[in-house]
Amino acid sequence: MATRQNNAKPTAGKKAQAGEIRPAKGKLGVMIPGMGAVATTFVAGVEAVRRGLAQPIGSLTQWGTVRLGKRTDGRSPKIGELVPLAGLNDLVFTGWDIFEDDMYSAASKAGVLEKSLLDQIKPFLQSVKPRKAVFSHDYVRKLDGPNVKKGKNKMELAEQVREDIREFRKSSGAERLIVIWCGSTEIFLQPGSAHQSVQAFEKALVKNDESIAPSMIYAYAALSEGVPFANGAPNLTVDLPVMLELSRRNEAPICGKDFKTGQTLLKTILAPGFKARMLGLGGWFSTNILGNRDGEVLDDPGSFKTKEESKLGVLEHILQPKLYPELYGQLYHKVRINYYPPRGDNKEGWDNIDIFGWLGYPMQIKIDFLCRDSILAAPIVLDLVLFLDLAKRSSELRCRGIQEWLSFYFKSPMTVPGLYPEHDLFIQLMKLKNTLRYLRGEELITHLGLEYYD
Repeated sequence: MATRQNNAKPTAGKKAQAGEIRPAKGKLGVMIPGMGAVATTFVAGVEAVRRGLAQPIGSLTQWGTVRLGKRTDGRSPKIGELVPLAGLNDLVFTGWDIFEDDMYSAASKAGVLEKSLLDQIKPFLQSVKPRKAVFSHDYVRKLDGPNVKKGKNKMELAEQVREDIREFRKSSGAERLIVIWCGSTEIFLQPGSAHQSVQAFEKALVKNDESIAPSMIYAYAALSEGVPFANGAPNLTVDLPVMLELSRRNEAPICGKDFKTGQTLLKTILAPGFKARMLGLGGWFSTNILGNRDGEVLDDPGSFKTKEESKLGVLEHILQPKLYPELYGQLYHKVRINYYPPRGDNKEGWDNIDIFGWLGYPMQIKIDFLCRDSILAAPIVLDLVLFLDLAKRSSELRCRGIQEWLSFYFKSPMTVPGLYPEHDLFIQLMKLKNTLRYLRGEELITHLGLEYYD
């Protein structure tokens, strides 16, 4: 394979010089903080697919294709044919949770998947038992459980997580590891002095600094061990200078935050369409009802504030009201989440959208999205695991820290400081696929199309 020159840059319409991608040999260990509905749906789904009991619907890594060259070339390999991804049979699992339930019990209680499916893979799910978790009621006020680590300070807890990582690598025989946060939404936190460097963070760990949440301890432990970390919740976690420093130093890619599943997924599909047609938007009111553990956690105002911040930034970044003040300058955006236990994991999202068109005439759109939150999240977890592993094996990506090309999967995508995030789902997908083309030295697709008419 060609070696990329130091000053070479990807150029649309020209072939890039790809760096080295190590082969995906051996087992890939997946370590999950939070073995609730999302995690169990993901792990059970992978096992069901491996046994031929189900199909990996919703997974780009399993079914997605990438067009190469001109439309007339007829080259559209599957993503797994273009880049070397780990196979599903190579995945091995473990996790941490404050409850002692194995994955069969946890999945049964979550109520997402049918018992008839779970029973077919019961011995496998029962073999995945939770490790003691790093947890504090101060950061997730609506939950409490007995399976919790003890230590004299947060540094000692971090060392225990690092030991878990080392032990799982050895006991599972995994060649490579990924840590992906599927735990609860923590209370709203802002960056402080403890988060500015590794040195400051480690001193704060010893002092039990209250600005260090449990999710940050997991991220610190993983990155210190050179293990990539994905943040599936809106928590601050890796969106900090200390984590970017660790990520780059130890070549452990990071991405986040907050899996883009239901209501926000629809916003990143619809809002780009309104903007493309220059239709005005006066207001967008969103409310949700859900009854799973996530809904219970978000019933606390502190955790809801964290989720609200994640969901509210989407429209502003897509619509760019400063560029289009007449269309979006007066936009009123409201988000509500309501805990309703009878609904379980089957979330319902209601949206009222007030748009206006030619000569300012008003129109309305109403959406009632009855979605299955964990069913939408599970393929996201799979894709992030496989793509983060690819990034770790890629000389082009592993040293860059934040993997912005994975923004496609998140409500609040991470970027380097000072760079606004791209929320448009279709631009995100183009960024992802162009990154894959670039890694393999293929032409980047611009969709200009003039070459067909020369």
